[in-house]
Amino acid sequence: MTATLQFSRIKPPALRQEDKVGIVAPASNIKRELLEAGCDGLRRAGYEPFYLPSIFDRDLYFAGSAERRARELEEMFVRDDISAIICARGGYGANYLLQALDLEKIVAHPKIFVGYSDVTTLLTWFSDKARLVAFHGPMVTKDFAFSGGVDFESWRNALGGQAAWEIGAASGAKPLVGGEAEGVLYGGCLSLLVAALGTPYDLQTAGTILFLEDLAAKPYQIDRMLMQLKQAGRLRDVRGIVFGEMMDCRQSADQDYTLEEVVLRVVGDLGIPVAFGLRSGHVSRANITLPIGVRARLEVGDSVTLRILEAAVEKR
Repeated sequence: MTATLQFSRIKPPALRQEDKVGIVAPASNIKRELLEAGCDGLRRAGYEPFYLPSIFDRDLYFAGSAERRARELEEMFVRDDISAIICARGGYGANYLLQALDLEKIVAHPKIFVGYSDVTTLLTWFSDKARLVAFHGPMVTKDFAFSGGVDFESWRNALGGQAAWEIGAASGAKPLVGGEAEGVLYGGCLSLLVAALGTPYDLQTAGTILFLEDLAAKPYQIDRMLMQLKQAGRLRDVRGIVFGEMMDCRQSADQDYTLEEVVLRVVGDLGIPVAFGLRSGHVSRANITLPIGVRARLEVGDSVTLRILEAAVEKR
């Protein structure tokens, strides 16, 4: 058993119907109409959305200054009336918050924190440095704003405190390399994970079931990023890999090879199970919520099953 599996994790309180959820914009600027559509989606799901007026600030392509975004996020963690925090969108800019946030405040007020894409930077940092379970899952303007954008079964299981549950055939995942493995679920957007290499916020992948997804990256770019992870030693002690849907990750419509063939050239010799297509993050529909920092088991045979082996939150 690796040191990664021996760390205790901070589990935030579970989310319940009618709870108030705080919405934050830690990266790119947002459109009011999409935010309001997402708020309507949250209300239909049974929650009370809340956001600060400053969420509409804009500084170049950011949702306001790094200071504004950091203080917004800290306030949502500290407020007693907020039960969970959901990001409005990704884009770019969450990396600016790493030095601006008071991590001790966040650890002292653990809460559900959900996002993907550029938010990967915060998910892995919270998991690695704060030991806080975080959630790779639907965002307000990208998923809750559209009918069918959220997989509510995984949402309820992950945020409601289900002790053990599984993500199976309906996830879209298919087998690439057979096998079974157990580890801590970890990962997010591939390009953001690679961007952390060599920084103080470098990845802690040992002993993990590593989830990797991205959007509109060409196959050779996926190849290059996977090779960078491999050559940096970040795949050496990984126990299993699950790729996301990888939307629009193609060179051209008539390319004579598949992305699955491309990724197998890099990870096919690792001797670990590999699956492809699990619908979390940048997806075509029904975004699946993955708890980052909990024990999971990956089973790849004729089909793919990802079993979550423990509750990701504490019951209230």
